[in-house]
Amino acid sequence: MHSSNHIIKFTDDMIVVGLISKNDESAYRDELQRLTAWCKDHLSLNVEKMKEMVVDFRRAQSNHSPLNINGSNVEIIKSTKFLCVHLVEDLT
Repeated sequence: MHSSNHIIKFTDDMIVVGLISKNDESAYRDELQRLTAWCKDHLSLNVEKMKEMVVDFRRAQSNHSPLNINGSNVEIIKSTKFLCVHLVEDLT
């Protein structure tokens, strides 16, 4: 695992947190590719249930291209709930 990424697991939920700096998403996307490959051998991923939330504090924000897993794009969301905590893309 790259030092800028963290995987948080609880029961059947999982969150991958990746720090993207200098517009380099490669470590984050590589981590997700490794996780996807591992899951193919150990469990079934339901890409339709997967979501991605982008928290971007740059002044000049750009569009984030969605993750593509097994030929399906992962939906980008603005908020989510994890372990009874509501998370919003601007962290308010």
